[in-house]
Amino acid sequence: MKICIFGAASNLIDDKYIKRSEELCYKIAKNGHELVFGAGANGLMGAAARSFTRAGSKITGVIPHFFKTDTVEPIYDKCDELIFTDTMRERKKIMEDMADAFVVLPGGIGTLEELFEIITLKQLAQHKKPIAFFNIYDYYDKLMGFMDHCEHEKFIREGCHNLYLATDDDEKLIDYIEDDTPFTLGLKDLK
Repeated sequence: MKICIFGAASNLIDDKYIKRSEELCYKIAKNGHELVFGAGANGLMGAAARSFTRAGSKITGVIPHFFKTDTVEPIYDKCDELIFTDTMRERKKIMEDMADAFVVLPGGIGTLEELFEIITLKQLAQHKKPIAFFNIYDYYDKLMGFMDHCEHEKFIREGCHNLYLATDDDEKLIDYIEDDTPFTLGLKDLK
């Protein structure tokens, strides 16, 4: 499977997030999966890429041209395939289309934007791919609480919690993304 990983591109984050993300990504790669990601060398994106490289897995990086020309962030130099796009939207579309599952590591604005788009597309029955939050050190607890609040206030339908899994357990996360049980909820169940 090709696993798309979203996560922080910052090197300013606590090293504990980098270590745990490297551990998870190495396990995913050792299970025979490939990485599709935003091609960054820093932060948790870099941690994911290094782990897939160490495990001998294929890596596809997708990044807009302006990241290179404007030196937004360093590009991971060991990608097996590097796809340059014109826009961020094109970047996300390529990653979404290539991926068989999504893993969301802790991250900031860009990560949140990517994860909400992929959840929205699943809610709208545009894909049925697994989406897993790696909730290490309770990073996503407040977001999950907010999602509960949105559901309680009827802004989100009850079944929407079935769109994803949030866990800090490596094995549970890997089992979830590898589970080939079809996602059976449809648009009428979720919107």
